[in-house]
Amino acid sequence: MAITKYDLVAAFGMPPEEAVAFLRDKGLVVSDGWRDLWQTAHRRAFTVAQSAGYDVLGDIRAALVDALENGKTLKEFTDELTPVLQRKGWWGKAIDPETGEITKMYPGTTTPVRLGSPRRLKLIYEQNLQTAYMAGRWRSMKDSAETHPYWQYVAVLDNRTRPTHRAMHGRVFRHDDTAWSVAYPPNGWRCRCRARPMTARAVKSEGISVGTGDGYIQEVDVPRRDGSTVKVKQLKLPGMAKAFQPDAGWDYNPAADYHKVP
Repeated sequence: MAITKYDLVAAFGMPPEEAVAFLRDKGLVVSDGWRDLWQTAHRRAFTVAQSAGYDVLGDIRAALVDALENGKTLKEFTDELTPVLQRKGWWGKAIDPETGEITKMYPGTTTPVRLGSPRRLKLIYEQNLQTAYMAGRWRSMKDSAETHPYWQYVAVLDNRTRPTHRAMHGRVFRHDDTAWSVAYPPNGWRCRCRARPMTARAVKSEGISVGTGDGYIQEVDVPRRDGSTVKVKQLKLPGMAKAFQPDAGWDYNPAADYHKVP
């Protein structure tokens, strides 16, 4: 089932204004790969992998903003954006339809790059809406930190939940604790986790121990499909059988330095 604006508002209890501002304020950066803008650079720039050479970034972001503002479903987003991308040649495999020549290949291979597709648009829609909402929620919770200084990590506990995200469920840290520099959601592709603000009274009445990430953040080498490795930060907290580890490239807070433009 696709994530919609209404799903997110129901889950996180906030209107989309802050999420729209976060997405709209980002600059546009064309790229050949998602990792061309590594980690914190994504806070300030909007990109889509394999967009270099195609005038499509503005169209994709405008469609996402429209979906956020007007509560458009994945089907509406896809149906409206697909013909625009097809007219600009950003669709299917990067093969010239007239000559059959491959126009763009993945580095070190003879495999044609995959551009737009329904599956690709689904990922773009879901991940950008989720990240925008989490950034907007970050600002909203920061504004309320005086009355709700503690945040609790909340995972969706079903068969789709990553084991490491499940291990973080229920853990509480101060809003300004170093743990959130690694663990503030989303923590990977299609991550559905969130942070729940809490008052000091609620923490005490529920008998919750407040933790800290100080001294427990580690950096490890994670293998990639091409045989190389990438460094990823993880949290190995007391009582954890397995360290909390975000997906590669997601071990940072996407909203930490977000400030709405007046």
